[in-house]
Amino acid sequence: MMEETLKVLDSCLLQTKWRLKSHAKRRLQIDILALCTELRPVIMVDYGGKMPELQDHLCLLLKLCRQESAIFEHLRVMVIEDMIYLIHTIGLAEYAKSSLDSKVELVFVNLEQDPPKMVTQEGESSLVTNLVTVQKLFSSVFSPDGINSDLLSSHAASSVAQAENFINKPVASKSDELIDLSCCVQDSQITVPTLNGWLLGYPVVYLFSKDHIADAICNLSTKYLRIFKVTFSRNVSLSKGSQPEELMSFSVPYELSMGGSNEPWAKAFMAQLQSKWEKCKQTWRSLHLEVDECYPQAIVL
Repeated sequence: MMEETLKVLDSCLLQTKWRLKSHAKRRLQIDILALCTELRPVIMVDYGGKMPELQDHLCLLLKLCRQESAIFEHLRVMVIEDMIYLIHTIGLAEYAKSSLDSKVELVFVNLEQDPPKMVTQEGESSLVTNLVTVQKLFSSVFSPDGINSDLLSSHAASSVAQAENFINKPVASKSDELIDLSCCVQDSQITVPTLNGWLLGYPVVYLFSKDHIADAICNLSTKYLRIFKVTFSRNVSLSKGSQPEELMSFSVPYELSMGGSNEPWAKAFMAQLQSKWEKCKQTWRSLHLEVDECYPQAIVL
C-alpha cells in the first residue's frame, strides 16, 4: 500500500506543478501516509506555501489523487479560519464519536491562570462545555456513512445545545475536496489552539478563551516546557534504510509533566496509538515517544 500511495502522490504532484521543497514534500508524504493508514484523522498543513494558493494546491492534488486511486477516497481539505488541514473523513467521524463517548480522554492545561493548572474533562469549565459542543458539531458533519450533505442540518441543531448560532451559516465549499468549518469557532469562546489540540489528537490540550489570549501567551512563554514527540520509521527494505521521522509533537509545561513519558495520560495516549499501529504494521515500524526539554521562549498562540 505504501508504495502505491507514494507513487500516485508523486505522479499527481508533478501534474499540479506545485513546487515543494524537499523537506516539505517529505512532510506531505508522511502526512498522507498517516491519513491513508488511519493512524491520524487530521493533519494541520503549515508548510508548502500560504493561503489561498496552498488551499488551491491541496484541493487540486487531492482531486487528482482520488481520480487515480481509491486509497485517497476519504481524504479532504478542511479550512477553519486561516488554518488548513488534511483530513480522513471516516477517521474524523470515528474520532469525534470516540471523544463524545469519553473513549478519548483529554487533560486540559488552563492557561488563563499563572501558574497554569491541569484540569480533567470532567472538571467544571464553560470552555470544556463549549469544546464538547464543537465536537458534537463535527460528529453531525462527519459520519461513517460520509459527509452530511447539509452539514448543519436541523438534526444537528436539535442534538447540539448551542448549535443555533451555526444554523444559518452554511459551510462554504469551492469544490468536492474542500470543507470550510470556520463557523465552529466564530460564535464560540473556543480558540483555534484549543480546537487544534483536540483535532490533532494531542492528549493534553491548552485551554483559554478569546478574552484571555494575552494571558495565555504570557503564562506559557515564561515556563519551561517538555516537548513530547512521537517518532516512527517507514517499513522499507533494510537495504534502503529508514531514518526515524516525526509523526506529531506537542508541548506541556515542565512542572505539569514531571513524569515525562511515564505520566498516566502519556501512557494512555501511546497505548491508543499502538492499537492503531497494530492495524498498519506493513507501513510503519514501531512507534516511540521521545521527551525533550525547552527553555522559556516567545510563544505565538
